[in-house]
Amino acid sequence: MDLLPRTHHEFGNKDYWEKFFRKRGKKAFEWYGEYTQLCSILSKYIKTSDKILIIGCGNSELSADMYDVGYHNLLNMDISSTVIQQMTEKHSSSRPEMKFVCMDIFEMDFHDGSFSVVLDKGTLDAIFTDDSPEVILKVEKMLAEIGRVLRIGGRYVCISLAQDHITGKVLRHFVNEGWMVRVCRMSEVDGADDGRKEFKLPVFVFVFTKFRKMIDSVSILELSLFENRNERVESVENLISSVQEIQRYALIRQRLQKSSGLNEQISLELCSSDSALPRYTVFVVDGRGSPRKKFAVFIVPQGRETEWLFSCEEGRKELQRNAGFERLLVVLLNPEIDYHCLDDVKAELSSKVLELAPPDVQKQTPFLSLGDSINLRTVRDRGKSNFSGDYVVEDVDRDGDIFRRLIFTGNCNMVQSEIRLAQGDRKKKGGKKQQSMTVDHDHLSSNYYGTVISGLAFVENLQNVLDSGLEILLLGLGGGPLAMFLRKNISKAKLEAVEIDPAVIDVAKRWFNLQMDERLAVHIADGLEFIAEMNRLGHQKHVIILDIDSKDVSIGMSSPPESFVAHNVLSMLHASLKPSGVFILNMLCRSQQKRQEVLSTLKDVFAFVFGAKNREDLNETLFCIPKSRMSETNFVQNGSKTQELTASIRLLEDRINANSKRPFAAKLDNLNLL
Repeated sequence: MDLLPRTHHEFGNKDYWEKFFRKRGKKAFEWYGEYTQLCSILSKYIKTSDKILIIGCGNSELSADMYDVGYHNLLNMDISSTVIQQMTEKHSSSRPEMKFVCMDIFEMDFHDGSFSVVLDKGTLDAIFTDDSPEVILKVEKMLAEIGRVLRIGGRYVCISLAQDHITGKVLRHFVNEGWMVRVCRMSEVDGADDGRKEFKLPVFVFVFTKFRKMIDSVSILELSLFENRNERVESVENLISSVQEIQRYALIRQRLQKSSGLNEQISLELCSSDSALPRYTVFVVDGRGSPRKKFAVFIVPQGRETEWLFSCEEGRKELQRNAGFERLLVVLLNPEIDYHCLDDVKAELSSKVLELAPPDVQKQTPFLSLGDSINLRTVRDRGKSNFSGDYVVEDVDRDGDIFRRLIFTGNCNMVQSEIRLAQGDRKKKGGKKQQSMTVDHDHLSSNYYGTVISGLAFVENLQNVLDSGLEILLLGLGGGPLAMFLRKNISKAKLEAVEIDPAVIDVAKRWFNLQMDERLAVHIADGLEFIAEMNRLGHQKHVIILDIDSKDVSIGMSSPPESFVAHNVLSMLHASLKPSGVFILNMLCRSQQKRQEVLSTLKDVFAFVFGAKNREDLNETLFCIPKSRMSETNFVQNGSKTQELTASIRLLEDRINANSKRPFAAKLDNLNLL
């Protein structure tokens, strides 16, 4: 039986609905859920004393169900005389106060302000089939009529799938009219399954409250994802974006339930009703696994989320391969939220993660983690920087070792600085001896630091330079672990560090034991201005290290800021190097196009550019040799380091190991000429 239209345009056709109801007969047809699924929201916005107009009622049981729970002042309206006759005959004796009329929504006969509520369950969607001029004109007439028959303070309650062209038009229409706008998500209807699976998108309820139109009135826009919480939204665009995110999750969920073996990793954020903060970030990782191991969830404890295995796509793929499951959900916990225990997290996630499982998965889901503890960190300090926003200093237990980290919470997966803590002297506190912890400046917790330091071997006549005093400029200080390692372990080195953020320097001194003296000078300055002034004065260094995070990651490069690799800035850096020196750059770039652009500029300014990258680091370390050494070939030959470079590396290791309590091994094994 052909009950649904061949094209969506037929939804707005009167003749189609006449034929539809004749074919269907008296069997109810429920768009977007039944009353039992809708009642929690309808009862919130519609009172039993309201005078209610239901537009496009069809043969839905909605009005009958509402009548039976106390809504007696109901008037049902539809364009189809067939369905009006059917519904009148069906309900006239059992529900005598409920009325049915045949009327055109575009030209209603009611007086202005006749109703306190206009209820619409799918009618707007049926009429608003596309954004053609003809349809837009009809929709504007419909909305104008609804606004006319509603009294001041009345509500237009519209149940809809909220397609893009519908959402944008109706939200802007009522905002322009000065009405209050609230968009509610119908969670009861989401995932409802009647066997036919006709509707896959989530259902929304628009609640438009009529106010008197006032000049320069402030728009009231709200989003209600949970029944007990409404969030104020700044703009129509933000409200539309929120609706689209919910729809995206529904489509992704459907896609995941239908298939396994996704080529890309999908990420989702899961929220709760008591906070606007996302509680969990979930990465869906598919790959080859054991036929008996279909699906599992890996919960990453707080404090471990920045590690390579969990923080990047390649690391999560390695985790999935090692776990051996065809689909692995990697769950990161929000560092701003306190979680009680691992069992509570499992219980909270258990029902939601099944929505992301592949087909034919058993109801019980294996949960994996690193031990039984969910929180492996202790927050030591919180503050706010005028440059970088809120920050947190935390101590993290990593397999028995304690690491101190500085994190700016605007990018929770980016550790700004990290250093290992060592056991210090036992001190008395409250009559008891307690083990104190001290900063270990001999330990390099970031792998790329070892690569950066190894780059000092590119300095010409390294032994003579080390004996006379290696001059190093650090652009970007952070907590100071790199600066303090160089100060402690390279005798006679003269270091200058430039940091734009006074708050970072304060944190470095209080929590990372940064010590400034005649061998380590720290300047609070803009790096670009410092370079320009240094260039103007003709000052030069043996080594310049650029290690600054970018606040703008939209270009696909997290480090350094794009302005620092502009041709004119790199030319000034080149001029600020001694003829025997090296420029070392820490680069974190996910965009291959941007990486190639940066490399092209570097190779135009410098004689040689070498690159080294550790597998467990996203960072790439670049070593740039000035053009004064253009004729040199004593770095790499036939893919291997030359004897001269190898000898400099060994010399550097010996000098550092003479001072360090921990053995230092250079990290230039994967060096390449770019």
